[in-house]
Amino acid sequence: METAKCTTLDEARRKIDEVDEQIVALIAKRNNYIKQIAHFKTNIDEVKAEERINAVISRVREQAISLDLSPNLINDLYVRMIDAMVESEIAEFNNAKSH
Repeated sequence: METAKCTTLDEARRKIDEVDEQIVALIAKRNNYIKQIAHFKTNIDEVKAEERINAVISRVREQAISLDLSPNLINDLYVRMIDAMVESEIAEFNNAKSH
């Protein structure tokens, strides 16, 4: 992963803002896929998918380590994100099944 060498505080902050925009866009994209997944499941237990959640957390922790990033930070972010997305998926699942 390449990171530009900034020469001023303002430039570094602009780069951070650009990365933040990309992160939010990617989270929104991930959430859109989560909503699609709800339509392939047949019950709430499938929506909760603990085994899949654990596999995702393990994978992103490993990726964090390989990128010299705190795996605990990534773990906490993903747990929070997945919890919120599971709620969104349950709502989508219930909505899809009611039609």
